[in-house]
Amino acid sequence: MASEPNQHLQRLFAESGWTLSQCARAVNQVGGETGTALRYNASAVHHWLGGTTPRGDVRRIILEAFSRRLHRPVTPADAGFAASAGRPESLPDTVDGLIELGKDDMDPSRRSVLGVGLFSVALTVPGWPDVVSRAEAIQTGKIKRIGMTDVDMVVAMTERVSDLDDEFGGRYARPMAAAFLVNIVAPGLRADGPEAVKDAMRSAASDLCYLTGYMAVDEGLHGLAQGYYLKALELAGAAKDHTYCTTLRGMSVQAVDLGHGRTAMRLADSAAAASPQAGPRMRAFLAGQQAHAAAQIGDRHAALTYLREAEAAMDKAESRATTFASYNPSSLAYHVGQVRYELGDVKGSIAALEESDKLRHHTFRRNRVRYLSMMAERQLELGHLEAACDTWGQVVEIYPHVQSGQCDQRVTTMYERIRPYRRNQHARALYERARLVTPVSLGA
Repeated sequence: MASEPNQHLQRLFAESGWTLSQCARAVNQVGGETGTALRYNASAVHHWLGGTTPRGDVRRIILEAFSRRLHRPVTPADAGFAASAGRPESLPDTVDGLIELGKDDMDPSRRSVLGVGLFSVALTVPGWPDVVSRAEAIQTGKIKRIGMTDVDMVVAMTERVSDLDDEFGGRYARPMAAAFLVNIVAPGLRADGPEAVKDAMRSAASDLCYLTGYMAVDEGLHGLAQGYYLKALELAGAAKDHTYCTTLRGMSVQAVDLGHGRTAMRLADSAAAASPQAGPRMRAFLAGQQAHAAAQIGDRHAALTYLREAEAAMDKAESRATTFASYNPSSLAYHVGQVRYELGDVKGSIAALEESDKLRHHTFRRNRVRYLSMMAERQLELGHLEAACDTWGQVVEIYPHVQSGQCDQRVTTMYERIRPYRRNQHARALYERARLVTPVSLGA
């Protein structure tokens, strides 16, 4: 029986303006970026348009290729790839998927494979009602019976890992978190127990998945990070826990830092919508990210409105932040700096980053390296070479204590920026000092 033409895909193809061969080349290129060698040609595309369904991993690549071409997210439904019944094929059982993700992440031999993971602007993020309906994906295996002491242990472990990440970076902490997810958390998710305890375990597991994804971002493993973030969303939904918005907001941070402003805005707005009853600190946490994303897409009015909202909410928040990833005045000052920079006020952004550093606890070494580096780059942008070298000097002091991909990248950028000025005594002194404490591979 002949298949029906895929009218959805035909519409996307017509909108793209591609020839059949150009479409095939674009799909092959995205496949290569993800480590999937593809050899499609015009004939294959013709078959897809005629109704032949590509295999599951190729469908994801096709969606990404069209998303890039059309500059907007393209979902499976948009392309006529929606599953015909039951859960989408891209959403296997939550716990099984979490185990598979974590096992690969904790295995050093698999790191190079994970490293080719692709950040997808086509990622289909489920809405809150849809996520809640997936509670049945968390299976009860009746391996053992869990209680709140088991949940408390997961919460405590998450807080410890978060502290290690803040102080030393995620390179060493993430494999430890992945092993804990596989060996301790996953069996707990399958275990029997009172429904309230099982929901609490799902919520605690969601927080740890979010943190593990955040650490994957730190290493530049963006596809892996999205995998963890999606698991965090599914677990939060199964627990009927509106901390779902924290993960959406984290996904927005990932997108805005990669320059995907519209995706970042969509995710930041979704995060805010998922937490309509947010308290002052959470509202500041969400509005600050909305401000940054709005500024990146050039919406000055929205950016300043959200920033004022974040500032007003922070004024109402209790003075002490108590949980990991808590938003605080230092975080808000950072967002002020990012908004000002995106809107063209480089000098104002530097002043805000300086204020952020004064307010930040100095055990947050990874972020200090990142944000001081950002400040130095902007000082140099204004032609303030000596001030930039002084700021980078602080980076060089902290950097040896941190294991972080993002910090490595900032140090590489430092070398690139100061190299043309090495005849200047301040730049030369910084360069020589940095060579003593940074790997040669970073550009020394």
